[in-house]
Amino acid sequence: MKIILSDRPLSLDLGNRTDVVCFDLSHMKITPCVGCFGCWTKTPGKCVIRDDAVRVYPRLAESDTALYVSRVRYGGYDVVMKTMLERAIPVQQAFIRLLDGETHHVQRAVVPKKATIVAYGARDREEEELFRRLVARNAKNMSFQSYEIRFTDEEQVEAAVRQEVETWA
Repeated sequence: MKIILSDRPLSLDLGNRTDVVCFDLSHMKITPCVGCFGCWTKTPGKCVIRDDAVRVYPRLAESDTALYVSRVRYGGYDVVMKTMLERAIPVQQAFIRLLDGETHHVQRAVVPKKATIVAYGARDREEEELFRRLVARNAKNMSFQSYEIRFTDEEQVEAAVRQEVETWA
């Protein structure tokens, strides 16, 4: 299974591909995590907030390939992508493990994935470097076995996405 999470609409023709699911987060109702930890205690593996995020994070967990499309804001993911990634906490357990000398959550049946991040809108090299460090830190919590960041400008996002998806054929 392959997944595309985008913070903007994409005009992407996937044809008859049933192995790819695409979520335009900008048109979904995804409320911020409230930090209640209900997904760990009350309804393990399931968020207690019933909105569109509950359709996304299970697909993210089962995907072996992920493409994230996000504007870079202040060296991080833009609001809609950050909100969705925070809401994906049900795919983790409350338990902690040591990984490369750091503490990280134990994953809940999350498939290790090859990830590509198409990042657009970074103002300068300093903001790109800050984003690179963020993704490197997040990669361990997001079960990335490998990842690549492609910085582009807003006008080239569609081309960068198409180029990546073509490699999936």
